[in-house]
Amino acid sequence: MKTIAALQNDTVDAICWREYGRSSGVVELVLEANPKLADFGVFIPMGTEITLPDIETPQQIKQSIQLWD
Repeated sequence: MKTIAALQNDTVDAICWREYGRSSGVVELVLEANPKLADFGVFIPMGTEITLPDIETPQQIKQSIQLWD
């Protein structure tokens, strides 16, 4: 587990995207780890500590295009 502080105008979705590289299926796990987080509404107050559970995320694969073979 890891703890971070929310940035100005942060949302749970934005935090998941920034920390895990995706939000699908991850937002729910972050909300489960932080039961009172949903009480803030959409925007989380700046400086709020958020516990991020250890979630395995696939490595992002960069696709490359070869212009000449």
